[in-house]
Amino acid sequence: MSDIIRLLPDSVANQIAAGEVIQRPASVIKELVENAVDAGAKHIDVLVTDAGKTSIQVIDDGKGMSETDARLAFERHATSKIREAADLFALQTMGFRGEALASIAAVAQVELRTRMAGEELGTSICISGSKVDSQESVSCPQGSNFQIKNLFYNIPARRKFLKSNQTELSNILTEFERIVLVNPDVSFTLHHNGTEIFNLPAIQLRQRIMGVFGKKINQELLSVDVDTTMVKITGFVGRPETSRKKGSRQYFFVNGRYMRHPYFHKAVMDAYERLVPAGEQVSYFIYFEVDPSHIDVNIHPTKTEIKFENEQAIWQILAAVVKETLGKFNEVPSIDFDTEGMPDIPAFESSPYTAIQPPKTTYNPNYNPFDTSSVASPASYSRQDTHGWDQLYEGLERHSSAPTAFAYPDDGDYYTEVPTTSESPTLYDQMEELPSTEVASQHYQYKGRFILTSVKSGLMIIDQQRAHIRLLYDRYLAQISSRQGASQGVLFPDIVQFATSEIPVLQSVLEDLSFLGFELTDLGGGSYAINGVPAGIEGLNPIELVRNMVHTAIEKGCKVKEEVQSSLALSLAKAAAIVPGQILSSEEMGNLVDGLLTSAMPNYTPDGKIILSVVKEEELEKMFR
Repeated sequence: MSDIIRLLPDSVANQIAAGEVIQRPASVIKELVENAVDAGAKHIDVLVTDAGKTSIQVIDDGKGMSETDARLAFERHATSKIREAADLFALQTMGFRGEALASIAAVAQVELRTRMAGEELGTSICISGSKVDSQESVSCPQGSNFQIKNLFYNIPARRKFLKSNQTELSNILTEFERIVLVNPDVSFTLHHNGTEIFNLPAIQLRQRIMGVFGKKINQELLSVDVDTTMVKITGFVGRPETSRKKGSRQYFFVNGRYMRHPYFHKAVMDAYERLVPAGEQVSYFIYFEVDPSHIDVNIHPTKTEIKFENEQAIWQILAAVVKETLGKFNEVPSIDFDTEGMPDIPAFESSPYTAIQPPKTTYNPNYNPFDTSSVASPASYSRQDTHGWDQLYEGLERHSSAPTAFAYPDDGDYYTEVPTTSESPTLYDQMEELPSTEVASQHYQYKGRFILTSVKSGLMIIDQQRAHIRLLYDRYLAQISSRQGASQGVLFPDIVQFATSEIPVLQSVLEDLSFLGFELTDLGGGSYAINGVPAGIEGLNPIELVRNMVHTAIEKGCKVKEEVQSSLALSLAKAAAIVPGQILSSEEMGNLVDGLLTSAMPNYTPDGKIILSVVKEEELEKMFR
């Protein structure tokens, strides 16, 4: 029997590894820029064409590589970061696996020009699909210059599944931000299609955050600083009043490496308990410095998940320092007993010019509450005191002699219903006199959340908020499709600020926002003026509406335009819909029910939640058997 197990060729093995390491153009930039930081670069330029699909170029002024190192760098598991297994638990660099360059070279056309300090000539090497095309000596500046062309050119299926240029550029900016936020001592530039997006000089951390997200964020941040034998925590957290439902900037860094950590995120948010509304988030930039031997960064291919040895203890330290920061800056509500600055209250002093008499009370000592005559007309009351009160009791004599609503017969165990007066029939009698169509059109509201109405098969129960979301969604989506949106101009335009990574997505949905009724004007620097809003959203914050819709589009990352339009319409519908507990008039309930029943999909909201439920007449009868 012949053997069936064989070793894979290096080119195939590299493509398989690339599936884990290189997922999109942003992954290439992450690996190359991190290598430049490890090489000691103080200035890094990133040039991107067509969101990285056509070309990615990363230029640094680091140590550079020799001729031999430039060739070995593209081999699998070739690295200068570690020598033995023990080095994995004392990592001080970003890259260490030796798979990044090999994976990139397996799925793209790569050209590297590099020179070490003190050398007269550098090295140029060209690789396509893990195959070396050429290598020669060239004249070039100190450092490394990587140019990646035609990513996934030899894997058409992977290239086909790349998102739109706006989405891929947004992913690139997100990865770029994570690197620049943790290396403020390095200057960076980023260009896309020849346009400069970032130009960040080497500066302090707080100024670096302002350079990435705008100067306005400086007013939102509170400093965090604690140093223990186990961990050192520094950085910034946001003020409670700056919380928002979407778009919060939340970053954790450990020893200069970005990470995701839901457990530590909960520690931060627990400190804001009862300070921010439920479901809202705050921004934070928190930096951990831990002994490398107490963490494991080798548990995830992209190295964004890290395992801590003393996770629970660090959780408690993090929660305590955030609470201390909020208390130190008076962000936690407290009772202030400090009377400094308050006017003095003078002590009471008697004066011959001001005679102050204590108040006196008057009462009738002969008043007896059990004396019916005194109750009818107490002696202490005057006729003037009761002037006009007798009008309130007019007509009560007639109603007091009327029979009770329900009278029990003498010879039966059941009661019969007796009308109160012949002139005013009961609600039951009124319903009996109405035509059947009018009875069926009556709607009742239950606890400000549900609408009850009668249908042919039984009793229909409608969630009023979800029903309104369905109607608004259909209306907004129709406006986008027909390119006709009713816009209402504002007297004083609001200014909304977007981060650089959010602007590409905003520009891709700007036309759809205009069809919804939003009129935005670019003011430069990521600022946009809201000159018009959709009609019918009075009372809502247009800044939060626009920001939430853009972040919804970022989260979806949809390449299909129809899906993005659906997300925008749903986001606006949820914001503009009535809230649970809102009391509706009979006319409003009727319009809501009529509009729902004429909808193409009345049973479910656009995101799949049940709108209505019908209790069958047979089920109702079973309840009363």
